[in-house]
Amino acid sequence: QVQLVESGGGLVQAGGSLRLSCAASRRISYAMAWFRQAPGKERDLVASITSNGGNTYYADSVKGRFTISRDNAENTVYLQMNSLKPQDTAVYYCAALNSWPDVPRLDYWGQGTQVTVSS
Repeated sequence: QVQLVESGGGLVQAGGSLRLSCAASRRISYAMAWFRQAPGKERDLVASITSNGGNTYYADSVKGRFTISRDNAENTVYLQMNSLKPQDTAVYYCAALNSWPDVPRLDYWGQGTQVTVSS
């Protein structure tokens, strides 16, 4: 069983930046993704990256502001978030994908990290 641990969340002012990390307990050969869930809303895809990092996918709401990347040598997936907006406030989760670009596996999820953007 692979454990995924997210970190890097916090409180930031609008226009600021954060970098989220998702560390896996061992190498994952799956495509990976970041999802987010705001209070009272469904969990939505933020960004996806293929297993070798060669292809990425972004939700329209974050295109041009967020960048997903991965370091397979370190078993870590990153989400660089720039120009943050209050509507980016959510709990962010990383997950392995079952189907590209937005269908997650049921068994490879992190515990989430809170991102709060103040106006």
